[in-house]
Amino acid sequence: MADQLIRATAADGGIRAVGAITTRLTEEARQRHQMSYVATAALGRTMTAGLLMASNMKRTGSRVNIRVKGDGPLGGILIDAGLDGTVRGYVGNPAVELPPNAKGKLDVGGAVGDGFLYVVRDIGYGYPYSSTVEIVSGEIGDDVAHYLVTSEQTPSALVLGVFVEPSGVTAAGGLLVQVLPKAARDEALIETLESRVAALSGFTPLLQAGKSLTEIFQDLLGDMGVNIFSETQMLRFHCGCSFDRVLGALKMLGEAELQDMIIKDNGAEATCDFCGTVYQASSDHLAQLIVDLQAESSATR
Repeated sequence: MADQLIRATAADGGIRAVGAITTRLTEEARQRHQMSYVATAALGRTMTAGLLMASNMKRTGSRVNIRVKGDGPLGGILIDAGLDGTVRGYVGNPAVELPPNAKGKLDVGGAVGDGFLYVVRDIGYGYPYSSTVEIVSGEIGDDVAHYLVTSEQTPSALVLGVFVEPSGVTAAGGLLVQVLPKAARDEALIETLESRVAALSGFTPLLQAGKSLTEIFQDLLGDMGVNIFSETQMLRFHCGCSFDRVLGALKMLGEAELQDMIIKDNGAEATCDFCGTVYQASSDHLAQLIVDLQAESSATR
């Protein structure tokens, strides 16, 4: 099934739900970064969470950045997700692997460790909104839900999953259900939602059982007047890096540093952290940057 996202409401607009399938983009990230099982699960969950959060933004160009900075061997996670359905990300130590946790699951919490989760919402204009919360479990879903409740005051349930086999990622995705202000005082509604979400065996088992996002919404919210939006948004791993951007970054090093790189290395190599693409700048490229810097310096005199 193609990577996709759908939205729904229920309880006369008092509940907002978003579901996403992210199997292919998580597998692409695994291949790009040559990640272990636990690193793939950690990054896949975080990318899915970012896409679910970005889907509720309004302005074209809006994006969400999530940084998970723990003291575990994973070395941190950083993702960038957009309202347009694109996402990219990486982990600090893609090769780390740990034994299964007490539940026999991939030990994402152990790989992440204790620390903080940072969220930046860029709404497309003005200053981005940023907030920081403590990591509560390191399992990503609990941590992002904790952020939504404490920083955005929105009761939220978040279910994330990544299933990795020796052949690669075979199922990944997530579900975000939020109680909006108009229903926030309905304690019975919140308790019902919490119990239903808690009763889910996870998200990937639903995908492996052949459930579509629409069927998952119907099972969870069908008796609450669920309204599933007709639009299906396609999702993909995408990084906006380019050779021109690399040259722009190199140019900022200044004439002396560029000259030193020409003499010592006969060029420069740069790797994009987000997608793993390697860019090679020859000595001729660097020499041209020096010419450009000299020309700009003369123009300002």
